[in-house]
Order: sequence, then structure tokens, then C-alpha cells
Amino acid sequence: MDAVEVIRTKRDGRRLSDEQIGWFIGRYAEGGEIADEQAAALAMAIFFNGMEPDELATWTRAMVDSGRTLDLSGVGRPTVDKHSTGGVGDKVSLVLVPLVAACGAAVPQLSGRGLGHTGGTLDKMESIPGWSATLEPDAMIEVLRTVGGVIAGATADLAPADRRLYALRDVTSTVDSIPLIASSIMSKKIAEGTDALVLDVKVGSGAFLPEVDRARELARTMVGLGEKNGVRTVALLTAMHTVLGRTAGNALEVAESVEVLDGGGPADLVEVTLALAREMVDVAGLDADPAEVLASGRARAVWDDMVRAQGGDPTAPLQVAPHVETVDAPASGVLGRLDCRSVGIAVWRLGAGRARKEDPVSASAGIVCLAKPGDPVEAGQPVLELHVEDPSRFAAAREALQGAIEVSDEPPTPMPLIVDRIAI
Repeated sequence: MDAVEVIRTKRDGRRLSDEQIGWFIGRYAEGGEIADEQAAALAMAIFFNGMEPDELATWTRAMVDSGRTLDLSGVGRPTVDKHSTGGVGDKVSLVLVPLVAACGAAVPQLSGRGLGHTGGTLDKMESIPGWSATLEPDAMIEVLRTVGGVIAGATADLAPADRRLYALRDVTSTVDSIPLIASSIMSKKIAEGTDALVLDVKVGSGAFLPEVDRARELARTMVGLGEKNGVRTVALLTAMHTVLGRTAGNALEVAESVEVLDGGGPADLVEVTLALAREMVDVAGLDADPAEVLASGRARAVWDDMVRAQGGDPTAPLQVAPHVETVDAPASGVLGRLDCRSVGIAVWRLGAGRARKEDPVSASAGIVCLAKPGDPVEAGQPVLELHVEDPSRFAAAREALQGAIEVSDEPPTPMPLIVDRIAI
């Protein structure tokens, strides 16, 4: 095999053979024989020429086989996970994992950190005093067996080829490729060893793929990859036109998630969470009503056990930002638009997000939405509350919010939160 020939094959728009894929991914994961420049060239060729379905399935399998696959057969429950493509205020996993565990499943949620305008589940959880994202596989399996749910960081030996390739894509502008996105997500989820998977593919201005057609294509591609690898997979397209719930920021989102687990919380967050929970319970083959389980308080009890199992204290107070300012309505009327991406960028600039993976994040920084689209507002009424540790960050956050708030005479046309369902 020769790396240049593999690159040339895809550059010229031809299908990579199974042998070429296995050799290239295996050698790249090992390091040394294939240079980063060659992997970047192949990623760019895939970006422009795409991959055929069977070619992508082989590519994804090779990513899985580049490292360890977890064996969850000993947890004593049906296993099911959920993956979100990311959004602003997307704290669904924090409620969903203990909820579906309380329904009788084992939920091995291996999550990531935020980058750019979208938040990361691990960053949110780390705002809980004492909580650690690090959990070795044997310990994770024990928590799944006894508690039912885990939120943790993936270990370095799960799909290591993807870890190397993703870092390269991030600096070569090849992230936005549906075959590469789909294989990156699904290789990690398949290696995780779960029996079933529900995908939450976000659509709207705050989503990674704002256009519904592209989001639908990604969902279909990932569902196909899951099914071909023996993982029962369903996808929901959910709206990310405005902030989900009323908070965006790490500790703020944890507090709101606990509010939902206690039976309250914003209606949109509850609706999306329950829709995903029903899909997870269904693909796991369980007979349970997530709404009933949520109302019973059992999900809150699982949350407390989950947090304690990873060193956290669910009763400890969360950090509170020392500085708060508001952004006010420019006119009287109805809040017609609150641009999701703009809010996400502002949250990032306040310190809750990061520009590079190694950047630190603030636990207390973020934004509270005091009004959402469709709410009546008066000129000068606070619409957003900005929370920050370092007040010098306010100016950049306000700049990001220029034009994000629109007030109109008529309420906006209601948009469904569940846009589509994709299954085979």
C-alpha cells in the first residue's frame, strides 16, 4: 500500500477499496508511517468528493477497529445512548441520562467538551463541585450496573484514529463534511458498545448544520451506519433556532436541569427531553413512560447517585457569577427573534466556551433568557441577563448580540420543536 495512491484514488473521485481504507486508518492510528499532511490531503479529497455508503461503512468500521471496543454485556440492563450534534442551551443529556436509567436502561453517555458557540456536556458537569469526567472502563461498567447511567469522557483508546483525524480536520477546514462528521460520531458510539442509539440532530441558526436538508442527510447517514454495525439507531431532528430552555452556560444549565428533574423547568426543554427519552426507551425494548418516571422523582434520585458515583456532591451550591448585566428590549411589542448563534457566541465570549480545546472555561459565566420569542416585551425591559467572572468580557459579548434581538408587532409563527424522525 502507498499513501499517495490512496489520496490519488479519492482525489480522482473513485471509491477507496476496503484494503486501502483498512491500511490507511490502521497506519495513521499507529502514527509515524502516514504524515499528518497526507491524512489532511485525504480528508480534503473526501470533503470534495464524498464517499459511497458501503465505502463510508468500511471507513467507520476501520475507525472503530483502530482501538478498543467496550463490552457492556455484564451491566444487566439493555444499553442505549444518545448523541446530540450540539446547540446553545442544550442541556438535554443532563436530564435524559438519569431519566432513561430510571426507566430501566443502562446509559453509557460518553460526552465531549464545548468548542466555539456550542456548549459541552463535560464542561457543564464539571461545574458540580468534586465531579470528575474521568472514569476507567471497569469503573464505568460498575456504575452502569449499580446506578444505570454514566456521563464521562471517552478514553484515549476508543477510536484513536478519529481522535487524530478530528484534530487535523479542525485546523484544515474539513470539519463540515457529512461523511467525516458521520463517521467521527458513529465510530465512537459503536466503539462504546451500546446496543441502541438515539441521535438528536439540531437544526436552526444555533446548530452545527443550520439547513434542514443537510441535517436530514447527516441523520440518514448516521442511522445507516449504526444499523450496518448492529446498533439499533433512530434520529430526531430538533429545533435550535433559539436557546433551548432559558439558560446557556455551565452551572446555569446544571441548575436548570435539576429544576426539570424536580418536576419543573421550561416547557421546551421538557418536550425535547421526553421526545428523546421515548425513543430511547422504545429502541431499548423497555415498557416505561418517561413522563411518569420524571414526575415520580425517580430520575432525580438517579441523578444524585450518578453525581456521587463520580466524586461530585449533588447538594453543594454551584458557582454564581459575581457580575451581572442585562440586555434590554429596543422597543415595545412581541419578541420576534432571539438569534441562537449570536447568544452562543456571547456565552463563549463571557467565558463559558472556548476557542481552542485547551482553553479553560468559567463555571459561572453564561446567559439567562428573561424572555423568549413570542413573549410580550416593553422598551427597556431586560431580555437577557449576562453573567461573568471578569467584567472586561461584557463588551465583546454585547458586540456579539448586536442585531440578535428583534421586536415586532405580531408574534412569530410557532415552529415545531421536533422537526423530523429518521429511522430505517
